[in-house]
Amino acid sequence: MSNQPTNKPAATLRDGSLKATLWQRQSENGVFFNVTLTRTYKDGDNYKDSNSYTGAELLRVARLAGKAYDLADELRATANDANHGAQE
Repeated sequence: MSNQPTNKPAATLRDGSLKATLWQRQSENGVFFNVTLTRTYKDGDNYKDSNSYTGAELLRVARLAGKAYDLADELRATANDANHGAQE
């Protein structure tokens, strides 16, 4: 079974310039989600992502990570329930 992310994220959560992207993965034990946390910024005319945060952003990053954790748990349970039902 492939452990590679799908082409599109399963979900994206935002808090201003901060972003939590959830990627659905499949393993022999079922579906799970990886999360990337990034900060979007503009460099000239281009938008870029960074994984570096200011001290003032850290609490927002932590709160966003908590929301991503909760959403990943919900999505995992839903996906695994759907997969389990399809096998019966």
